[in-house]
Parts: sequence; structure tokens; C-alpha cells
Amino acid sequence: QVQLVESGGGLVQAGGSLRLSCAASGSIFSISTLGWYRQAPGKQRELVAEILPGNIINYSVKGRFTISRDNAKNTVYLQMNSLRPEDTAVYYCNLRRNFINVWGQGTQVTVSS
Repeated sequence: QVQLVESGGGLVQAGGSLRLSCAASGSIFSISTLGWYRQAPGKQRELVAEILPGNIINYSVKGRFTISRDNAKNTVYLQMNSLRPEDTAVYYCNLRRNFINVWGQGTQVTVSS
């Protein structure tokens, strides 16, 4: 059974940086698609970035955020730079592989102006 645990959220001033981490249990990490999503209050959850096996990457927040994965550590990262107040949200890690679709518990990111 796959479990995901996010870390690295917090409070940061506008223009600052944070690095989120998501550690996965189980043996399918390296062959799975890993994604970071976010959900702001009153809004739908949206994709931030995803990284497929073979390191193909899709971004919806381009230029400021970077997704990466370390298959040896079963961990996916989201480096967030030049943060803006509108980036404030709960950030969720997601793992997908065939019929498997697992979410982490979320980590709060708050950007103050």
C-alpha cells in the first residue's frame, strides 16, 4: 500500500522560497507519475506540476516552480521561488500508476505580502 507524506510547507514573505518534499512508501515510485497540486480556500484543487517516469515534466506554474524526483529516495520535490500571496494554498502530493491514485495529507503554504 502506497502512502505519501509531505513536508516543507510554512509561512514565507512574498518573494521568498520554499522547498516541498513528498516521501512515498511502497515499490512503485519509480514507475509512477508524481504530481503536486494545490487548493486555495474556496477554489478547486489544481495541478501545479507533474513528473512522469523518464522525467517528462508538465507545469502549470511555469518559471517559478521546479519539480524533481529522486527515485533512490522515493521522494518528489517542489522548489518554489519568487512566491506570491496568490500561491497561498494547501499543497498536495499525488502518485498515479494505472488504477492506483494516492494523495498525501497536504501541507500549508502561506505567502504574506
